[in-house]
Amino acid sequence: MSSKAHKASDTPESSLDEAATTEAAPNAELQQQLAAAEEKANQYWERLLRLQAEMDNLQRRVERDVANAHKYALEKFVLELLPIVDTLERALATHSDDESGSGTLLDGVSLTLKMFHAGLEKFGVQQVDPMGQPFNPELHQAVSTQVDCDAKPGTVISVLQKGYLLNSRLVRPALVVVSK
Repeated sequence: MSSKAHKASDTPESSLDEAATTEAAPNAELQQQLAAAEEKANQYWERLLRLQAEMDNLQRRVERDVANAHKYALEKFVLELLPIVDTLERALATHSDDESGSGTLLDGVSLTLKMFHAGLEKFGVQQVDPMGQPFNPELHQAVSTQVDCDAKPGTVISVLQKGYLLNSRLVRPALVVVSK
């Protein structure tokens, strides 16, 4: 009986050990699955955050591009009008010494040029006339340099063609002669 009792006492302990190991195996497996699922969820969350940031950046870029398209849509049109303005200015400069009364063709050209300037300014076009100012390579294009005792070196001494800005963005640089 003692051997039976001994077997009976071994049986509950061994069955508890077996039950613990059988519970531990699925528990460890569940822990691994849980860790894998958490890792996958974190990867998906990070990916979602990156995609959200990319979408926000894309939306800001598109809004900026649309705003620039509206703001600078007139650039090609302005570039086509500038030679006309240049020609009118040259006509006035060429005939400014002529002695003529009011109501002449020269007065008409002068008024037309004023209207052109007013219309251009209305749509954000500004004239760059750098005469006597320091040379600025962002706004001016130096055609040549000359020695001029009256001007500081690097100063614009002659403007061959005026430059223009459209909403503070350079459309055409001013062609200038700079002092040495």
